Amino acid sequence: MRKKAKRDLTIEQKLARGPMDLPFLALVLLLTAVGLIVLLSASYASAYYNLDPSVNTHGDPYYYFKRQLFFAVVGVAVMIGVSLFNYQHWRWISLFALVGSIVLLALVFTPLGRSGGGARRWLNLGIRFQPSELAKIAIVMFFSARLSKRKSQLKAPKKWDQRKLFGRIGAFLDRIGFLELVPYGAILLIVLFLLYKQPHMSAMILICITAASVLLVSGINLGWFVAAGVAVAGGLAFIITQTEYMTKRINAWRNPLSDLRGDGWQLWQSQIAIGSGGLLGVGLGNSRQKFLFLPEEHNDFIFGIVCEELGLIGACLIMVLFALLIIRGYWLALHARDRFGTLLVVGLTTLIAAQTLLNIAVVTGALPTTGISLPFFSYGGTALVIQLASMGIILSVSRQIVAAKAE
Repeated sequence: MRKKAKRDLTIEQKLARGPMDLPFLALVLLLTAVGLIVLLSASYASAYYNLDPSVNTHGDPYYYFKRQLFFAVVGVAVMIGVSLFNYQHWRWISLFALVGSIVLLALVFTPLGRSGGGARRWLNLGIRFQPSELAKIAIVMFFSARLSKRKSQLKAPKKWDQRKLFGRIGAFLDRIGFLELVPYGAILLIVLFLLYKQPHMSAMILICITAASVLLVSGINLGWFVAAGVAVAGGLAFIITQTEYMTKRINAWRNPLSDLRGDGWQLWQSQIAIGSGGLLGVGLGNSRQKFLFLPEEHNDFIFGIVCEELGLIGACLIMVLFALLIIRGYWLALHARDRFGTLLVVGLTTLIAAQTLLNIAVVTGALPTTGISLPFFSYGGTALVIQLASMGIILSVSRQIVAAKAE
């Protein structure tokens, strides 16, 4: 009788506490460890000379590394803890997460907000962080929770009064699937508007990409993505041309030599770093560009230091690790226990994929300079913790894959 009661009471617990996917976990830990080593090398000179007026490193060359190491340990602990949390609970938590992230984005414009680099993106609540990092995850969770029930919601017939013009219009919009997209579009517009006011172009792009990935996998008609793509491209073009600092970045990207004393300096030094690395690199710790030449060498442009010190081969190996992580993430999405798990993993994996590809594209000069960091590598404690927490959500989904197969 005790065994029967145990089986009846713990079936969901067994599913939630199954073994996590070890290949995915190993890749996350390996990328985090390599990222810490690269950060130590990249940030050494910047921390020693204490060039950032907003940070007092006290001349400690290990300042950034020690802080990142602390947050990495915290992040791994959070990742393991989140992986033990039944991901089904994120369904009802997602609404509160979305509302909370929108509130935090709005608080950026209060005295709690902090500015830097011509933008107002940070919030100081005891710790300094970008609310956009939380908004990315919240969007994925909320969209996944809502769209996972899409098929059952579509079965409910909707009646329109065809005798009235409003009813005929409503029936037409319902038939082509427009009304179904209205709530998601409204949420995106609110979040994107708050990011536009900061302004934070890179976060806007990442949120659009991740939201689109969840909508696409849920079965939304492809025609809407074409229309949305045209609208987003037009909107971004308008924002870029109407925002002075973005226009200057576009001009510097097209011709860095035209403004070497301004916006063109960073991209030009990044290309020097990449070219200096050659095939095998100058050796770990031997970068020359990190000595006050390449700005943000331990943050958004850390991949430039990777190319200089480890060369083409080392940079390609790191890109292979990212590729394996992304492929494994999509594999887990394909084998998830339910539709919610699939959408959740697709959204979070796409977020890492988009952020990685866009950062590398920016550093190599394929795209204009934006504030997109390289996951697991770029300096930023709260961002690293959030990234590892999102990996914990994927691992929690993987636990139920293995457990469900065992059952």
